[in-house]
Amino acid sequence: MEPSEQRVLGMSPLGFHQNVYWDWPSPGPGAPCLVMVHGLTRNGRDFDAIAKALSPDFHVVCPDVVGRGKSAWLANGALYSYPQYAADAAALIAQVAGLGPVDWLGTSMGGLIGMTIASMPGSPIRRLILNDIGPFLPAAPLHRIAAYVGQDPRFADLPAVAAYLKAVHSGFGNLSDADWARMASHSARRLPDGGYALVYDPGIATPFAAGPIADVDLWPFWDKITCPVLVLRGANSDLLLPETAAEMVRRKPGTTLVEFPDCGHAPALLDPGQIAVVHDWLETTAPLMGAP
Repeated sequence: MEPSEQRVLGMSPLGFHQNVYWDWPSPGPGAPCLVMVHGLTRNGRDFDAIAKALSPDFHVVCPDVVGRGKSAWLANGALYSYPQYAADAAALIAQVAGLGPVDWLGTSMGGLIGMTIASMPGSPIRRLILNDIGPFLPAAPLHRIAAYVGQDPRFADLPAVAAYLKAVHSGFGNLSDADWARMASHSARRLPDGGYALVYDPGIATPFAAGPIADVDLWPFWDKITCPVLVLRGANSDLLLPETAAEMVRRKPGTTLVEFPDCGHAPALLDPGQIAVVHDWLETTAPLMGAP
């Protein structure tokens, strides 16, 4: 089973742009919609394993956020921002769910987009899953991420891409060589000279250069979220600190927190046990009633 490649229009101050999303076969009309959104330099094909596992019960869609994967690149890197990502997500939700509610699973950046939308009045998100992200981001890991975001390396072949991904994203966990190879196949574009480059716009790093990197406090967003939340945390994560995760649960009773051993930022959600946690939570947790 493979997803189909679909497109939706986004709009920035520079005009319209095409965004791609990966649409998994739906179990039928009226199936609940589950949107899965990737991390900063990644793309929607990261979710192939979990999307395939959940597609018998959900209409799963996995977008390539603008500037990543097969989606368009913006001419001005300064426009890569969370307001832009949230606006594009709203257009996607309107296309795939109409006026209906959606469930949202977001890894890192995808989780921040989900938090932003879920905190808004009238949000269509009825259940929220945050993969190794929360409302406080310490500066140290942001410096680590800034060191590789925006780089535009070249590779001789796909095994070289896989080796690069394994080094940069070691926090994904103990993945097999086959896992890294599959990830590489969806993470690289062929160049005219026969080599490979990554499938994201180096311009996504522009916001990192806008000023000094400091701690990010998003607690006001978290405090406005009313839907049920599942928080997934890599036990060795430096981005979602243990005290942040504990404070999320304290501020929002009923929040479910699950830690995965032997991974950091962020669990790849390829392991059957990790996928089962998400499946079981969705199966047993009642959605927010009254969502549009």
